[in-house]
Amino acid sequence: MCDAPIILKSLIYMKKIAYIRVSTPEQRHDRQVEGLKAVCDELHVETLSATAAKRPVYDAVFDMLMPGDMLVVWDLDRAFRSVVDALTEAEKLRSRGVHFQIANLNIDTSTPAGIFVYTMLSALAEFERRTLSQRTKEGLKAARKRGARIGRPPVMNECQVRQARDLIEKHGMTKAGAARRMGVQRWTLARSLERERGSLCH
Repeated sequence: MCDAPIILKSLIYMKKIAYIRVSTPEQRHDRQVEGLKAVCDELHVETLSATAAKRPVYDAVFDMLMPGDMLVVWDLDRAFRSVVDALTEAEKLRSRGVHFQIANLNIDTSTPAGIFVYTMLSALAEFERRTLSQRTKEGLKAARKRGARIGRPPVMNECQVRQARDLIEKHGMTKAGAARRMGVQRWTLARSLERERGSLCH
């Protein structure tokens, strides 16, 4: 007989669960996956803007976390919207005995030093995001003052719009027929005609 029990397995197992977010389907999440798959037990990917009101995948991951587990993200801005959001979520995790790790910086909230650095990084990330947003707005405002067109170029140029208007006004063709003749959608033609009418009024 054995003098003492043989412990085959730790009574507490910390599971590392990764949350990966990309803003649009066109964005690649390969870098995040490659960085996290070797150190995490599970990977959960969400395609959603950081400013979205609801994040179903993140909420599901949050609910499945157990005391002793660790939520892992590759970059800070891949998980949270703002400093307030980041600190609030980190506090929720800590209250449940769950740790949080930023993998590419090797920082987690399981130590006082980690919590301090995490708070600092959250503030810096928010400052950078707001600065970039402000610069973008200022750049767009300056471009508009210079008369630059903001956004995608129109599908139809001025010559094509005039041709379409001639088909409608001089030849009695419907907008749908003129759109087919010009090789565009009806709503595209209608919008182009409206834009031309607005420019003439100015």
